[in-house]
Amino acid sequence: MIAIGQYTRDAQIFKALADEKRLQVLDYLQQGETCACVLIEALDIPQSALSYHMKILCQSGLVTSRQEGKWKHYSISSLGASYVIERLGQLTAADSSHAKTCHCQRKSS
Repeated sequence: MIAIGQYTRDAQIFKALADEKRLQVLDYLQQGETCACVLIEALDIPQSALSYHMKILCQSGLVTSRQEGKWKHYSISSLGASYVIERLGQLTAADSSHAKTCHCQRKSS
């Protein structure tokens, strides 16, 4: 059984994945570490919007950042990506050992 806090982490990760711009960022980051200034231009979004999306991606653990001068550089976290793949597999795998017997078919007395 998974601890309740684990579902909170899972929700944070899947929230990060549930936005078109953040998916575009991840797609762009597949090419390797990228400066925020490049992402701003490539995605045609203001710096404030990029900061908002990157905060969510970094908090989820999917993306890491490092500061270089006045700009941040972002990259996909291999640890975060591996976790998401494994966790999604766990959440969607059929497991009959946890199946509960349905009681709605009982005949009333």
